[in-house]
Amino acid sequence: MDVVIVGAGGHGKVVLDILRASNNPKLRVLGFLDADPALVGTSINDIPVLGPIHHISKLRQHRITGAIVAIGDNRARFSYAKYLHDEGIELISAVHPRAIVSSTAKTGRNVVICAGATVCADAQIGDSVILNTGCIVDHECEIGESAHICPAAALAGRVSIGAGAFVGLGAKIIQCRTVGEHATIGAGAVVIEDIPANATAVGVPARVIKTSASLAA
Repeated sequence: MDVVIVGAGGHGKVVLDILRASNNPKLRVLGFLDADPALVGTSINDIPVLGPIHHISKLRQHRITGAIVAIGDNRARFSYAKYLHDEGIELISAVHPRAIVSSTAKTGRNVVICAGATVCADAQIGDSVILNTGCIVDHECEIGESAHICPAAALAGRVSIGAGAFVGLGAKIIQCRTVGEHATIGAGAVVIEDIPANATAVGVPARVIKTSASLAA
């Protein structure tokens, strides 16, 4: 399958590295797509930047059939994934060979699981989720669509993370807690109580410092 990576920034480089490390002979990365016109015609680790995402219809004529969205921003990743799906492009996932993923875990499309990540028994990982370097998703966790679990974050068993939520670097969430949709958990926070949708929580233990109703729109 010939594929493109949407997003030529730092996360795009990580996704390219994962796809190369997977050494899948049936998968060939032909280029990046990126909104920055200054990048068009340049190369990222020997892979050319072909143009913006709306070029996908033209690229499809050249046998591009798959794509993965490599953008850290949750809402942008969701939007681009929907656009590609509507264009009839197959959304692929990237799982690093040094990640540990239980055979009973379920993962969606357009998922990135980085090196050192651990996904335990019966976890459910939604579409367009990022499980970043060295994070832990313990048994029976549910990670909603387009959520981002940052490097070294740790989720105990049966944690529920809402769609579009962001769990910061090194944050920890005790068992059976819920983090609502589009909530943000600050770096290093320790979550011992449920966090509502659209809230930002920081500290040890984590406390809500603001809630943005506009994020729900």
